[in-house]
Amino acid sequence: MERIRDLLGTGDVASISRRYFISNGFDGTLTSIGIVVGAYLSGVTDGFTVVQIGLGAAVGLGTSGVWSVWEIERAEKQAEIMTIERAMLTELTDTRVQRDQIAARKINAVASGIGPIIGICCPLVPFLFHGTLVTLLEATVLAVGIGVGLLFIFGAYLGSISKQNWIVAGLRMGLAGVVVAILNLFLPG
Repeated sequence: MERIRDLLGTGDVASISRRYFISNGFDGTLTSIGIVVGAYLSGVTDGFTVVQIGLGAAVGLGTSGVWSVWEIERAEKQAEIMTIERAMLTELTDTRVQRDQIAARKINAVASGIGPIIGICCPLVPFLFHGTLVTLLEATVLAVGIGVGLLFIFGAYLGSISKQNWIVAGLRMGLAGVVVAILNLFLPG
């Protein structure tokens, strides 16, 4: 655990992981908003069905996030190792440099996979209460609201770390969720 903390303490690992988490969380949230609005407009009559569809998307995007980043970072880190080896005229197999790069790749891949899972699953929560506390329309509206709120949080966080106005940054990101919901209204069907 201390090693992970040390690696995250280096700006590079934390920055890359943060980018993957936010980027894929953004994708997952927009996907979830599209799923819930599309399901409602398509006539899905059961909240549990919407949750099942969403969980399928979470598995797909979560796996994509982990797998793609694992492979991307493998290639990038291998290129870095080869550059260092050429400069030092020595092989770095089984050294701290190589071990740190492997650990960093794992951290980046996990962050990349968690982002879309959170982004998809959070907006699905109201559908768990369909039929007992909320109607399908209410669950859909709540889901869009949760998704827009989550996007706002992502944007506000990015705004705060870049010393921008976090409210404006949050509103810019949240607007994407509103746009996706509205665009779904105009789909044929």
